[in-house]
Amino acid sequence: MIDVSPQLSGELSDNGHRLFQRVYYEDTDFSGLVYHARYLHFLERGRTDYLRCLGVEQSALQTVDAEGLVFVVHRMEVDFKSPARMDDILLIETSTEKAGGAKMVLKQQISSGGRLLILATVIIAVVNAKGRPRRLPEELAAKFLA
Repeated sequence: MIDVSPQLSGELSDNGHRLFQRVYYEDTDFSGLVYHARYLHFLERGRTDYLRCLGVEQSALQTVDAEGLVFVVHRMEVDFKSPARMDDILLIETSTEKAGGAKMVLKQQISSGGRLLILATVIIAVVNAKGRPRRLPEELAAKFLA
């Protein structure tokens, strides 16, 4: 059973998914600001919990059929707008722009206290267990576009 507890996995919203995360000391650099690469971790958590809230268990996808199905990041464009600091509460929002064929395009943003910190476009390749492109099954694509 997939845990969809809002306290842990965020929640589905009208536009996709929302997840709150606190900034810890380990997320910051010597200046006290969030280290730029840590935002990739926050974005990944948002995408992973989006799937979880949609009822998609990534480990089960690998054996969904004889071919297997895996999501891999193909391309990511990140615009850094404003820094976050230790103890800030981040809102990570994820929405689907496209889901079909052998890719998905997700839009993500991170904000804190109404201040936009990060805008990201993430292109996800859909591949089989051998790493070759495969089509996203229609019933799965429909979950992302609902």
